[in-house]
Amino acid sequence: MPVKFLKRCSGLSLIAAGLVVSAPSQALPIDECIAPADPGGGWDFTCRSVGRLLTDLELTDGTVQITNMPGGVGAVAFSNVAGKRADDSDLIVATSTVGMTQIAQGHYPGDAETMRWLGMLGTDVGVILVDDESPYQNLDELLETLVDDPTSLAVAGSSGAGGWDHIRALMLAQAAGLGSDQIGQMRWVQFDGGGPAVTQMMGNHVDVVSTDLGEVAGFIESGDVRVLAVLSEEPLPAPFDELPTAMSQGYDVTGYNWRGFYTGGEVSDEDYAAMVDTLEQLYSSDEWKQVAAQNGLVPLWRGGEDFSDFVLESIERVEGISRDIGVIQ
Repeated sequence: MPVKFLKRCSGLSLIAAGLVVSAPSQALPIDECIAPADPGGGWDFTCRSVGRLLTDLELTDGTVQITNMPGGVGAVAFSNVAGKRADDSDLIVATSTVGMTQIAQGHYPGDAETMRWLGMLGTDVGVILVDDESPYQNLDELLETLVDDPTSLAVAGSSGAGGWDHIRALMLAQAAGLGSDQIGQMRWVQFDGGGPAVTQMMGNHVDVVSTDLGEVAGFIESGDVRVLAVLSEEPLPAPFDELPTAMSQGYDVTGYNWRGFYTGGEVSDEDYAAMVDTLEQLYSSDEWKQVAAQNGLVPLWRGGEDFSDFVLESIERVEGISRDIGVIQ
């Protein structure tokens, strides 16, 4: 029999006479993580890091399958789970503030209550960066150019127009004096991940990238890019402690991006609770704290109903911001 079938029969007793008697249901070990983007981005990193630790910490059986399912900034994966895998209690899907923003703006085929929100494990922070050979040496120079002529630079990120990367760039430009009548003029280019956006910038196809530090930490450490601003309230810990914050340069703008997971909306309460518990055990490990630190994440746990409430409140807040900047009516 297929392994998957045997796994799902683990809670059943086979009687010699051929009768099958159901025992109380038990949550299956998490054995698949969907990353709703191509390899190399933040969602891919989240799936691969957590999948590896689930195995290393023996919180699952065997290895965790990583499935890349790009499209629609997470909409394709959302639709797939809602339509085909709504009750799969061995499946988690990586998401973040970016995905939540898409829901807030009506870009997904369903609202937040279509899924069950498991938990967040950490918070990434936004960065504004240019190529290491860019003429822009600091944030003031970049923003002065954008305010003078919003069409002069191509700004890129891993979300569509009105997505979280775009909103953060617009908030920063607004803080520098970009008028409400200029917001729609800024040229925005979308890529499926911060890594691909930086690669295109290094090829001179775009001028600036607005993304998360965790997606481009390798480029920063190699010196291939110049970080003009980190969108955090305080300087980051080493090895990123020398990166300048927007706050320290006189711009009162922060932009965090939490990393977490959801599962299908028809997963039972019992299985949902078991999945939340598994992720909380992973979060509490020293191994996760080490992975987070190495990738510029601030460890932060919200799980279960507390996380669900947080997601709903965040969606409401982003809806308000989106209306303010004219993304939605």
